[in-house]
Amino acid sequence: MNDLDVLVVGGGPAGLSTAIETSKSGLSVVVVDEGVSSGGQLVKQTHKFFGNESFFASVRGMEIAQKLIEELTAFKNAQLLSESSVMAVYSDGVPVLNMRKDSTTVFRPKKIVLATGASEKFLQFENNDLPGVYGAGAVQTLMNQYGIIPGKSVLMIGSGNIGLIVAYQLMQAGVEVRAIIEASSEVGGYQVHADKVKRLGIPIELRQTILKAIGEESVRGAVVSDLDERWRPIAGTEREFAVDTICVAVGLSPSIELAAQAGCKIEYIQELGGYVPSRDEDMRTSVPDVYVAGDVSGIEEATTAMMEGKIAGLSIIKDLTGNCDEELLRSLKDTLTTFRSGPKSSRTRDGLGRLGIRVKESSFAKRQASDFDKYAGKLRPIIECLEAIPCNPCETSCPFGAITVGKNVNNIPVIDYLKCSGCGICATSCPGLAIFMFKENEDGTCSIGIPYEFLPIPSKGQYVTARGRNGDFICSARVERVTRSPNNTNLVYINVSSGVASDVRSILVTSEDAKAVVCRCEEVSVDQVRRAIKEGYTDFEELRRYLRISMGPCGGRTCRLNTLMILSKETGIPIERLSPGVFRPPAIPVSFRAVAESGDDDCEE
Repeated sequence: MNDLDVLVVGGGPAGLSTAIETSKSGLSVVVVDEGVSSGGQLVKQTHKFFGNESFFASVRGMEIAQKLIEELTAFKNAQLLSESSVMAVYSDGVPVLNMRKDSTTVFRPKKIVLATGASEKFLQFENNDLPGVYGAGAVQTLMNQYGIIPGKSVLMIGSGNIGLIVAYQLMQAGVEVRAIIEASSEVGGYQVHADKVKRLGIPIELRQTILKAIGEESVRGAVVSDLDERWRPIAGTEREFAVDTICVAVGLSPSIELAAQAGCKIEYIQELGGYVPSRDEDMRTSVPDVYVAGDVSGIEEATTAMMEGKIAGLSIIKDLTGNCDEELLRSLKDTLTTFRSGPKSSRTRDGLGRLGIRVKESSFAKRQASDFDKYAGKLRPIIECLEAIPCNPCETSCPFGAITVGKNVNNIPVIDYLKCSGCGICATSCPGLAIFMFKENEDGTCSIGIPYEFLPIPSKGQYVTARGRNGDFICSARVERVTRSPNNTNLVYINVSSGVASDVRSILVTSEDAKAVVCRCEEVSVDQVRRAIKEGYTDFEELRRYLRISMGPCGGRTCRLNTLMILSKETGIPIERLSPGVFRPPAIPVSFRAVAESGDDDCEE
């Protein structure tokens, strides 16, 4: 037997937070974690967190995991057991399996904290066992931990935060996301996440569901259909997507197995994700020496999991020593209440209410009239974060105090443009990429700063494709400058005409890999175009005749603009001064037979 004060099961954000808090008081602590690298879901989360500064707002999940692990391992009274798993919870001891050594150690803790997280929910549809059907967590693990893409073309099922975030990360990895399918009549996740993927051209299809995965040995497609008001598929609305991967992101179920073994009272509360252990505001379950924290106690954000972990830790310190930092405990509970008080947390509040934990919805400051137009000609930010969510990095990152969120972290931010210097720090700090820089120029153009998290990063003078809020093509735009940020959210400033400036919210950077294909119909590469330009073919029509660019079935729809961008960069001539060439008929591919046999026999006189 190994006697100790606290055994924490799970090395995610909740478990690590509990262990850090209890270790500070000098208690002996052991954390048991199944992962090769501790941190739970944090280690595969490459996006920046929402929330406030105290809980790593605007810091990427994988960086948060590293910070928590470093803080915990600095305590000599704390031990972190990775690649280990709790086999069971008995009244006289907890056996822990070391999976590397295939050996067991039995611990006898005074207190147990179950931070076991959650597992992915799945959907029942035909052929859902085909290789190529993944859960969103599995896709994140493959990409962000092991650098393996799941496929080349993905259909995402579910528009909650996880589905939206993973869709964005798939695009960052160079994977095509054909669409996001959502059964509900509204997007489940934060609007800023939805806006991010829409700007990339990913459609979000509401009131639809997947019926079938197509394929024999692996996924080759998917069949989806519309849903009626009773959530039943509507016959005749079926359509197919040609994809090699189906990613299912339809929610999580709390992992309550050990809590049930420990004798904790278990209740089914749909709003919290399913079966959860009954517990109080101190995270104590019906078994006095067993606590819970994080997703096992109800599905929420990692930020709230860290708060719950700290609350559980302070409650344990109070139990074992008779004393804890009561002011900190009250502050954590108040902060947690504030985070849950916004409109996006209504389901969580309802679920907690069924456990006897009351959280009231608070009022929050909504969008206010802006004096943005008053400062025309000045470089300044536009904030398109119009939904009340718990987040304030824009406020805390501004060195001039020009942005205000206020006491309630759910308030819509307000900008004082008189104080704003146009530095753009807020735009690089925003976790939702919802802040854009804007300036009207004297020549009738506008400079727009786009937050950009993709590779390759464009360079000054390069031409890119400016896109709208739904990923639609707006115009070609020249890059004025690029502001690099330590957090890898860079600002790419582009120049566009004032007539379209208010619609531009994204850019597409054409690959300039020499082996990359410019014209897919005729299989013409970037390198071939460059060599032809160096040989003296400096006009689009000349390039067309020489390389057969735009002479294929697409008629130049894919390659014309890309060729002009290369031509502009190689010659230094702005793209707006280059001729796009002649648009010749026929506009679509047509056979000679169809032309030869044409007639007006079926036409009315």
